[in-house]
Amino acid sequence: MKETLLHMLKANENEYVSGQDISNVLNCSRTAIWKHVSDLRAAGYEIEAVQKKGYRLLRSPDAVTSEEIMLRLETERLGRKIHYYPSLKSTQEMAHHEAAKADEEGMLVVADEQTGGRGRLGRSWHSPSGTGIWMSLILKPRIPLQKAPQLTLLTAVAVVRAIEKKTGLAADIKWPNDILLNGKKIVGILTELQAEADQIHSVIIGMGMNINQKLEHFQEDIRSIATSLHIESGKEFVRADLIAAVMLEIEELYDIYLKDGFGLIKLLWESRALSLGRRITARSLNGTVKGLAKGITDDGVLLLEDDEGRVHSIYSADIEISTNE
Repeated sequence: MKETLLHMLKANENEYVSGQDISNVLNCSRTAIWKHVSDLRAAGYEIEAVQKKGYRLLRSPDAVTSEEIMLRLETERLGRKIHYYPSLKSTQEMAHHEAAKADEEGMLVVADEQTGGRGRLGRSWHSPSGTGIWMSLILKPRIPLQKAPQLTLLTAVAVVRAIEKKTGLAADIKWPNDILLNGKKIVGILTELQAEADQIHSVIIGMGMNINQKLEHFQEDIRSIATSLHIESGKEFVRADLIAAVMLEIEELYDIYLKDGFGLIKLLWESRALSLGRRITARSLNGTVKGLAKGITDDGVLLLEDDEGRVHSIYSADIEISTNE
């Protein structure tokens, strides 16, 4: 009901919507309407109420609530069920819990703040309130286990396309899961599985996106390597707009992927990849390899040719791109 009420107020922005019209649409009493209006006000919406005129929306907060996202969503499946939390330890942990219970894919877990956000290799991810996008999407593809990394690359392409369409900023992809803007990290993607030896039950894709942070939001030790859309553009962006755009891009690419395979996604990824054709250093638990990034395999594995001409398959590593070669 709150979502419908909000939609009515936004559709008639700068005009009053009568209590009777709202009552007719929601099929509820004036007392119930007042309660929903109070709930929206508590969430940061400025709503004017005038006797004999009705209600008028004066201002909306930059919120990532389910109502704000649903108002903008254009997908058929993804994001159509949203679990929103003002504060959460980790959207990824909550999504794991929900994925074990869900039969259908597409559920989205969103938090305005994460107190224990994490990235690859257990690293922490700073996730302050009111600044970024912290969300996890649950997919249930019927694909072989070894193909799951392809979904990280698919998500990276989708996020880059959404950022470009909504902001005009051109971002780059750094294998395997980082998105950079002007050489600094703006998005991290964490893909985890619920699976058995031969079967995927769920793929949980976590996305941390730096949107409206100012420089002071970043700890000093990461200011040289991290940035936000606001820092790079000088503008502030509506986070729910970007979430809806990311969901639409993922759904469109995911449908192509399920129907036609990884071929087109691979081409799109390579066209945005920052490291291909560059000298890189790949550091993993198995050691350090330096050489030329040649491309990726159909399973999303990075191919690195060392100075002796040997090609190494890099499944997981921290990548450093040479700046002087």
